[in-house]
Formats: sequence, structure tokens, C-alpha cells
Amino acid sequence: MALGGGTFVTQNKILPGTFINFVSRASASATLSDRGIATVPYTLDWGTLGVTEVSAGDFQTNSLRLLGYDFADPKLKGLRDLFRNIRTAYLFRLGTGGTAADSIYATAKCVGTRGNDLKVVIAANVDDPARFDVSVFFGTVQVFAQTVTAAAELRENDFVTWKTGAALTVTAGTPLTGGVSPTVTNGDYQTYLDQMESFSFNAMGCPSNDTALKGLFTAYTKRMRDERGAKFQCVTYDNAADFEGVINVMNKTTDGDDWGAVYWVTGVAAGTAVNASALNKVYDGEFTIDVNCTQAQLEAAITGGKFAFHRVGSDIRVLADINSLVTVTADKGDIFKQNQTIRVIDQIANDIAVLFDTKYLGAVPNDADGRVSLWSDIVQQHQQLQTIRAIENFTSADVTVTQGDTKQAVSVASAITIVNAMGQLYMVVTVS
Repeated sequence: MALGGGTFVTQNKILPGTFINFVSRASASATLSDRGIATVPYTLDWGTLGVTEVSAGDFQTNSLRLLGYDFADPKLKGLRDLFRNIRTAYLFRLGTGGTAADSIYATAKCVGTRGNDLKVVIAANVDDPARFDVSVFFGTVQVFAQTVTAAAELRENDFVTWKTGAALTVTAGTPLTGGVSPTVTNGDYQTYLDQMESFSFNAMGCPSNDTALKGLFTAYTKRMRDERGAKFQCVTYDNAADFEGVINVMNKTTDGDDWGAVYWVTGVAAGTAVNASALNKVYDGEFTIDVNCTQAQLEAAITGGKFAFHRVGSDIRVLADINSLVTVTADKGDIFKQNQTIRVIDQIANDIAVLFDTKYLGAVPNDADGRVSLWSDIVQQHQQLQTIRAIENFTSADVTVTQGDTKQAVSVASAITIVNAMGQLYMVVTVS
């Protein structure tokens, strides 16, 4: 992100860009961009080290190539939960070092122990004994097949790099061996966070219960939201961050790591529409979530900023679509605790930033006509939010665009009333 962004106290920024504050209304006591993009780091034994962009379709059909396991493999359970509610993920394979499995015929494309499950099968061609039928199996799945005269003719593929000088001989199966997975340290998570600064996404998952890592992800999220203008939420487990940008999952999962629900919640945080809430949403994932909570504990979860699940009949549902914010201020009132609120303000921040950076920055004069044009575009974006019932009672008079403190600056003020989904019903029935 080369352009400036984030919040401001005074109009003293140096970098060109957009700086947007959201504050609660004082009280007595263009086109909407798509959502559904998430990111998580992972530690499987196959895959490209670093970032890989994976669509929901690719995950379903090409997971063996991308991640080393069939879509239905238990090792992909967390990612299957993630993809239930998103369209794209930036997956980051953690680690440094490692060794690719090897044989006399080929070397695995990725480092890691999963490469040891590759084998090369060579048979004499039935129609032409001078030629060879060469196959590659990943476990029991055939992932490559070609008939050739020599190794130099073998095609490029996603699983092995051929040793073109090898002499082909008939073999029932020559395994690749010696694959070693990369070493993963907390420093690799920092590398992940550093690289994700150049990507745009709606939610980030922290699949860990390490206190230091949760603190690292929390600090990163605060810095990116407040200083860099990157509007996303980070999902963590058992982490009282007291910040609207961090969702604190309360319930542990009992079939594996305690933090298994982070995957599903990350997908929900990224994929829930700007005019929708995850309140009462049914958990349709694969983990076993501990929902053994009393009514008092559930009430404490809400007041404590915890994203909790509870049982309703035979279903496990989201108790409240809230983030970890607990401490309210004049600028951030109770409404900022609702994730639906954060989705709306993040939508505005992202859309207006893209609008300004692509249409106005360095291109439109900062005169009355230019400011009217910017005002018109911002009003149009807000009106679209009102059309889909994400905000209400909005009029064009709620937006003003004026000259800023310098010749290059424009000052924008906008007032919105956010709509949240129904969560409570109070009813009085008078009987006579």
C-alpha cells in the first residue's frame, strides 16, 4: 500500500491518499465493492511457500495440486470451514527451509514430507515397445501420464520436475524420498503479516492459541486499520483485544486444536454481506464446538466482547455477531461493538478510498466543480447502501465536501445511521 491511509487528528498528512475517521453521533447518555475475501496462514506439508490466491472453485477441484490433499481429506477440515462463506482466500504457507522429495527420475515441485507420497511408474508401451508410458501417482491418485521415448520429452506438470537426462527403465513404482517440511517459527508469522500488507481482504484468521502470536496479530490489525487505512477484521481465539477490528472467539473445539472455530468465523466475517448480520447463523462446519454454557455465561460473553456459539434445539448458532470491543468512548459507542456496523464503515472506507485514489487523486482539480463531483460520488455510494438497507434516513445533505487546509486537501464530513438486524423482541400483550 504505497498511498497514505488511516485516521487523522489534524490535516497534517504527508502522503497522498484517504484519511477517514468514524465517530459515534453525540448523544445524551459509486459502486459497492464485493466482500468475501479472507486470508489465513497454514502449515501443511505441501504447497508453494508464501501467498497463493485460491478461489472457492479452485479449492474444491484443485486442492490436491495446490495443497497436497484431496478436498475431502481430514487435513483440510479447517479450510473447508473457511471456504463455506467466502469466494477467495489468500492462503500463506508458513515456514523456511525444507527439502523436496527426490528420485532418479524427478524432484517434487514443493518441499515437504507430502512429496514422499509421490512415485513414478514406467511401463513399456503396448503398441510400441521402444516407447514408455510414464505416470506419476500422488498417493493412490494418478496425476500425470504421458507416452515418450526419452525423459527429455516429458511435459511440465504441477507435481514433479523431471530429470531430463535420466534413462527410462520399466519400474512398477519408484518413490520420491527425502522430503522434509519447512521449519515454522513465530518469525514466519511476522513474515506472513508483512507480506499481507500489499493485499486487500475482508478478514484475517489467526489459527493459533499462542499468546504471543495473538498479540502480534492484534497489534498488526490495529496498526493496519488505524494507520494504514486497511479495513479488515482479524479473528482470534480467547483473545480479549478490546478492539472493534478483532473478533474474539470464545468456544473451543474439542476435536483437535482449541481454536478450530477460527476458520469458520473468519469466513463468516469476510463473507457476510454489508447489509446482513451473522446473528443466529447456524454453524454448518465440521468441528465439534463446545457449547456447554449456562445462560449467565452467555450473557457474560456478550458483555465481555466474545463471539460465542450456543445450542438452539439441534443446531449450534451464533449468539451475537459482535467483536471484542468492550470499552466505549465518545467517539466509539456501543454500536461499534456490532460487526454489522464494522462491515458498513469498512465498506465506506474501502469504496471511498478506491474511488478517490483511482478517479480523483492527481487528476481532478480541487475547485468547486471538482468538489461537487466528489460529493456526488460519495452521495451515490451512500445511497446504494441505503437501497440495500445497510443504512437509513440518509439524505444528500448529510455529506459535505469543502476545501481542506491546503490547496491539495479536501475535507469530507458524512453522517450515517447504520441499520442492524433485529436481535431482541419486547412485547406487551394486554388481555381483558
